[in-house]
Amino acid sequence: MKTLISLLCACLPLLAGAAPYTPKDGGAVIEQLPRRADATQSELRGLRQQLNATPRDLALAASLAQRYIALARSETDPRYLGYAQAALAPWWRQAAPPVPVRLLRATILQSTHHFGPALQDLDAIIAQQPQNAQAWLTRATVLTVQGDYKQATAACARLSALTTQLVTVTCLANIASVTGRVASSERLLDLTLRRSAGAAPELDSWAATLLAEMAARRGENAIAEARYQQALARQPRDSYLLGAYADLLLDQRRPQDVFKLLQDQQRIDALLLRYALALQALPGQQTAFLAAKAELAARFNAAMQRGDTVHQREQARFALFLQQDIAAAVQLAQQNWAVQKEVPDMRIVLEAALAARNYATAQPVLAWIAANGVEDVALQRLVRQLGPQDGQKISTAKKAGAL
Repeated sequence: MKTLISLLCACLPLLAGAAPYTPKDGGAVIEQLPRRADATQSELRGLRQQLNATPRDLALAASLAQRYIALARSETDPRYLGYAQAALAPWWRQAAPPVPVRLLRATILQSTHHFGPALQDLDAIIAQQPQNAQAWLTRATVLTVQGDYKQATAACARLSALTTQLVTVTCLANIASVTGRVASSERLLDLTLRRSAGAAPELDSWAATLLAEMAARRGENAIAEARYQQALARQPRDSYLLGAYADLLLDQRRPQDVFKLLQDQQRIDALLLRYALALQALPGQQTAFLAAKAELAARFNAAMQRGDTVHQREQARFALFLQQDIAAAVQLAQQNWAVQKEVPDMRIVLEAALAARNYATAQPVLAWIAANGVEDVALQRLVRQLGPQDGQKISTAKKAGAL
């Protein structure tokens, strides 16, 4: 599921950077940024200068923090979350800051997987402003990631009287798509999106990406690909969208298409991971593959030194498929599963368990899939691959009512 950071900012609306690099001289070119990015950075510098002069200007601080949060999602760069927090510094540690600050603080906390404190802020906002649509949407997001589908559905339902039909239906469909109702949810969301001309680009992209993911979960790869391409035509720099499309192509064993899609996207860690997976499968790319692998290792090591555990799913995938370190992959996948329970989180646990031939690792996820009716062809394939012994255990658990 999308993190929804840009959507949450619009409705009002990660991987770690590389190890530090010091150029040999001031004239060294580190990276060529697109003009659009350069203009954005220039605008942000201006806003920062204004805030430095008036650090307690609440409206200015909230506006700047909101911009940084949106950039954190679009660029998959956690540094922007730190900049957003810095903009809110005068109020950050207050027990009850002003609602605009508290809402942004909850979004930042959600983005860094501090779900408990995020929910505390959101509940306080809702108690004070029960009609605050963004607070309900952010709450639904946190609860969905945690796998609390009942409460997440209730939060989405509150949106029906507070915001557009597309927001409400997308919120509900996102949950229903992983609780046994993917086909019906897909049909309803598709119809609603078609009837919602003029929706905000971030919302349109969220709904379109979710529709593509639903088709992929049902094994309708051609439909999923067409939807990804349509969404990318509207939001070509959306890093989540690029990563989801790349995953579809990787599943279809189309590394050359992934190479073309992501060859200019190595700055973003999650996309560099997919790019390296494509290079690994391409003949004649050994040198480039080893360079990408080394770069990813440096970035993940830097994140671990900082205590950053937000992207353990991607790190588990890196350990399993690029480093062939099965033990590390199992550990990382289990640690990630303890925090978040989305379909990709389920998948990496099963993949690591299969590689380790360790049913005990797979069992909690298998039970979760069965209990919630999760529909996904890739997950179903992994369940079948667990082997006769594990299959017997699954059957026994079902008979006992555990599944």
